[in-house]
Amino acid sequence: MTPEVQHVKDNRSLGELLGDLAREITTLIRQEANLAKTEMSQKLSRIGKHVGLLAAGGGVAYAGLLAILAAVIILLAQAGMDWWAAALLVGIVVAGIGGFLVWKGLDSLKREDLAPRQTLETLKEDTEWAREQVK
Repeated sequence: MTPEVQHVKDNRSLGELLGDLAREITTLIRQEANLAKTEMSQKLSRIGKHVGLLAAGGGVAYAGLLAILAAVIILLAQAGMDWWAAALLVGIVVAGIGGFLVWKGLDSLKREDLAPRQTLETLKEDTEWAREQVK
């Protein structure tokens, strides 16, 4: 700061200084809220992509899987297995694979950090700044 600007600030009354501080804190809070909103929307966008991939992959895999499962059941039945036993065996294997895929998708979602880390960090810095301004 130039000496004349510093001098002008030194001549302000306590009320003016507190008013300026209140305005600066209000502006800072608005900026932090906007930062938090931006950060959360980015995180939610990534989660939306994960969920979209899960849904799309599940739908495509389901259609193909039905045809393959029918073929495997027919193959096992033609190999001498009872129809019900072939369907049960294939159903158990498919249910196990499906359970694994669901577990992997949920695990990916659980690892996603939803806390607005950048905003929390800047809030700490802002708190320290405000404390320094009051001194």
